[in-house]
Amino acid sequence: MSTGTELKKVRASIMNAVHDLTVLVARDEGLFQAEGLDVEIVTTPGVAQVDSDRQALREQIFDRPMEAIFNEGGVDQYRMCEWGVMKRTVEAVDAGQRPAKIVALGSAMSRMAIITRPNSDIYEPEQLKDAPVAVSPFNGSHFTTLKMLEGFVSKEHIRIVNSGTMVERLDAVRKGDVAAGNFYEPWISVAQKQGFRILIESYSTRSEAASDNLDGPTLAAMFRAEAKAAQLINSNPGNYASYFVEEAKGLLEPNDLQGWRLLYGPPVPYTRQRFEDTYQWMLGYPDLVIPGATYESVVDNRAWE
Repeated sequence: MSTGTELKKVRASIMNAVHDLTVLVARDEGLFQAEGLDVEIVTTPGVAQVDSDRQALREQIFDRPMEAIFNEGGVDQYRMCEWGVMKRTVEAVDAGQRPAKIVALGSAMSRMAIITRPNSDIYEPEQLKDAPVAVSPFNGSHFTTLKMLEGFVSKEHIRIVNSGTMVERLDAVRKGDVAAGNFYEPWISVAQKQGFRILIESYSTRSEAASDNLDGPTLAAMFRAEAKAAQLINSNPGNYASYFVEEAKGLLEPNDLQGWRLLYGPPVPYTRQRFEDTYQWMLGYPDLVIPGATYESVVDNRAWE
């Protein structure tokens, strides 16, 4: 913990509450400040807010707002789904973008669910063979949908489509434009409140990425604060329902949020085995990630050195 009076400035990006909650709580509970950090949170468009547009769904990932802001030096640190961070850190240099490294397996274990409409004739994941399932391309819902369905449907029969933001996606499922869609909180709770059927759920871990501007001790201080925030959230998730209610804007009351789905943990080093398992799985699908990356070129666990 810092004993000086001058706080170190860090700019970190956030998009959606469920993925970034430990960062929000660490800021709002003074945990970053206690570690000697002045963390400026830069909010970039996600897909979870009722009034979201499709900026975060642009086909070229490096044209999306968070990626563009990072590339221009507007933030130095961000977190996304494990596979999304892998794709961005592996492909940045070849795409002429600002390089980043994976610096931790992150704190958010975001629960995701594949959901179908009320009164649907789909009752089990096997029935999604060759059926369109709505996701956010190259984001957590995309990768988690592939992972969840692999146990029930062979790869060549998994069909994913982009049906927009969470609110647009829920409407597409309701209308039958797609057979099902992948959602995370607060949208799982919104869907349950509206009578939708959950077919399968799974946790999706975040990874933390950073530029070379952030040194190991600074990252370590950030991760200590996030770990303390994770303990606070896990001990009483209901205390933090307001972050999710704000995203749903009138579609959810605090007691509607299924807080038991919220799960967070301390950031930990990103191991070589984890890299190999994740990267090789991604290479098994066309266009998920380019080949040729190595653990040494992608990962830097400097917070623990």
